[in-house]
Amino acid sequence: MATLLRKLCESASLKRSGTAPNPNPNPSSERAPSPLGAFDPLPADILMQIVRLLGPKHAARLSLVSKSWRSLVSDNDLWVHFLRTHHPHSALFAETTLSSGYPLPTLAAQSSPRGSLQHVFALRERLPPSVVIDGGSGYCKFGWSKDSYPSGRFATFLEFGNVETPMYTRLRHFFGTIYNRMQVKPSSQPAVVSIPICHYDDTESAKASRQQLKEAIYVALFDMNVPAVCALNQGTLALYAAKQTSGIAVNIGFQVTSIVPILNGKVMRKVGVEVVGLGALKLTGFLRKQMQENNISFESLYTVRTLKEKLCYVAADYEAELLKDTQASFEAVEGLFTLSKERFQTGEILFQPRLAGVRAMGLHQAIALCMDHCYSAELAVNKDWYKTVVLSGGTACLPGLAERLEKELHSSLPPSISNGIKVIPPPFGVDTAWFGGTIIGSLSTFPGPWCTTKKQFRQKSKLNRIW
Repeated sequence: MATLLRKLCESASLKRSGTAPNPNPNPSSERAPSPLGAFDPLPADILMQIVRLLGPKHAARLSLVSKSWRSLVSDNDLWVHFLRTHHPHSALFAETTLSSGYPLPTLAAQSSPRGSLQHVFALRERLPPSVVIDGGSGYCKFGWSKDSYPSGRFATFLEFGNVETPMYTRLRHFFGTIYNRMQVKPSSQPAVVSIPICHYDDTESAKASRQQLKEAIYVALFDMNVPAVCALNQGTLALYAAKQTSGIAVNIGFQVTSIVPILNGKVMRKVGVEVVGLGALKLTGFLRKQMQENNISFESLYTVRTLKEKLCYVAADYEAELLKDTQASFEAVEGLFTLSKERFQTGEILFQPRLAGVRAMGLHQAIALCMDHCYSAELAVNKDWYKTVVLSGGTACLPGLAERLEKELHSSLPPSISNGIKVIPPPFGVDTAWFGGTIIGSLSTFPGPWCTTKKQFRQKSKLNRIW
């Protein structure tokens, strides 16, 4: 590779200086140097493959030694390749659709990259990492925007303090703990914060509660001298992680499941956010009860949760699954555990809550209701914007859930709504919302259009952002 690069650079340098080795001293036989030196005879596609092999750093060096090479390596298709291989976390999607901040461009404006992607790549390389915090509903995840996975996890901010503890105090303790664990000064980097969507209604009291929570987040971070803050809800970040800006985000949280319609990055509260009173805690409790009824002994709820993650799944056809032998075992800390029908009956309560004694809509029914509202609202030129469903949350990682949901939605909705429905499993597992935050924190334009500074916060100039 080094030899190839040296040959390319020598070729380009000879062309730039206007000289080339010539064994014939006769001036009449001299010819003008070719635009790309010794590589000029090669077909363009072969030449581009060579530059791809060199990588972005050496390609950028070539652009400095010759106009011809500069023209070749400035091709956006080349840098699309480099963005995909060297910045794999949805970099091209992010720079095409999210770089300008909110409001997001329409789908028509997202069809092709804007500007020089070589310049975008250089900006991303120089961008320092930002702190990304997914508040979660059961567990918090935190880490750096350029990392491949979170640095750590612990309890969500709701676990700090008690019912009487003011929200600001909880958040200050929560964020302080994160920065201590990351061993970083809050004043050194901007932060991207994901908070569980809450206060679901479009009523005045719900709006006031959301505003109060948002202000408490900003105040807590700015009091810690964080230079700039971007706060977005989990549903929006889960969509971004799936390379979507519109659709329905379904987050199976710790206690409840939220079904959130989002159009061009904005939560459509007027359409209606649906909430199902089933979450990870209810599924774990249901499995525990089944194990107790079947005389399967255990000492820790952690063991039950582990068995749920390792052995449970969602059946494509519940009645047919009851007739099958579904026995499977897992070696947990407490010993070897064997489950049978419990494996799929646990996930089935998402579709039949009555099995767990819960009076609520099934998950598929709540999503279908949300889709029906989206269809009736006629909010966008693209009438299919709500037909992409993105799942997030640890329980949403149950094998078979996405396929079963898609099947139920197709069977319960009329063709005018059901045609084209696609259900996407959590793109990054339990860390999906956190990865959505890393996409924002790695943008070439970050923190500019997405963040609020302390001065801007005081001026109330950006408080009506997406929430």
